[in-house]
Amino acid sequence: MIGKVNLAEKFAAFDERWSPKVVGDIGDYQVKLAKLEGEFEWHHHDDEDELFLVVKGRLCIKLRDRDIWLDEGELVVIPRGVEHLPVAPEEVHVLLFEPGSTLNTGNLKNERTVPDPERI
Repeated sequence: MIGKVNLAEKFAAFDERWSPKVVGDIGDYQVKLAKLEGEFEWHHHDDEDELFLVVKGRLCIKLRDRDIWLDEGELVVIPRGVEHLPVAPEEVHVLLFEPGSTLNTGNLKNERTVPDPERI
């Protein structure tokens, strides 16, 4: 079914942090929304590139050699294999665009891993 997605309504539908929600599919890729706050985990994705688009708030993507700060309306693509650490000093809303096979924790498997993100 074809229909529009209202990002504000979708973000209002959940409160969990660091737990992506699927809002659309494009071939083998998924559009995911997530609320982030605090520091995540250093990780990388062996086979997938990952796009972070800040919808609301401010996000820092730490790399081993520098920090990338994203404000609302800005995005970054983290290439496969690049170790990164997302940090959100305050709550931030992000849109992720990545292959459906992408685990939020990448090469790590721990209590923050979301193997099958909820569709909202």
